[in-house]
Amino acid sequence: MCCAFREISTTIEGIVMRSPWERVVLIPRSRAPLLPWFIGALTLGFDQLSKWAIVRSFEPGASLPLLPPWLSLTYVQNTGAAFGLFKGQQTLFIVLSVCVIVWVGRQFTIPDAVGGAVRWAFALVVGGASGNLIDRVRLGYVIDFLDLHWWPVFNIGDSAITVGVAILILHSLLRSRGPVTSDK
Repeated sequence: MCCAFREISTTIEGIVMRSPWERVVLIPRSRAPLLPWFIGALTLGFDQLSKWAIVRSFEPGASLPLLPPWLSLTYVQNTGAAFGLFKGQQTLFIVLSVCVIVWVGRQFTIPDAVGGAVRWAFALVVGGASGNLIDRVRLGYVIDFLDLHWWPVFNIGDSAITVGVAILILHSLLRSRGPVTSDK
């Protein structure tokens, strides 16, 4: 969505998104709170669909080079946390995932608790965490398959969580600096 629209702004009527070809989309304020839920659901859907395709196409440990030597699809059953750390702690990860999803979901229900970029970041985190939570509960491990060969194997949910957290960190850093003023 960020690539399709050159400007996103908020008005009294709702959220206005302008595309590069000047098509204006107005999302009424009454529906704007649903957008993060939609983004989270879309992230979850892509995550689960990609994992389903990997499981149907590969045996555990199998690999297919996509862009040699940089990127391969490699089916890994990860019983650890991010990047394979803390293996075998499924109960802890399930509890932590549920806590994060509930807390972030609650933030969506509080009017004006968070806005703008933070809502989008939270949506990515919820979508990614939900996808990994489903794997842990259903399978006892998380399905990972994106292999950069210099980084631990990961999945779409991990990517969404990473991008969401990066947005939150960037937002926090920019906000802590305060407004930029000119001394001219």
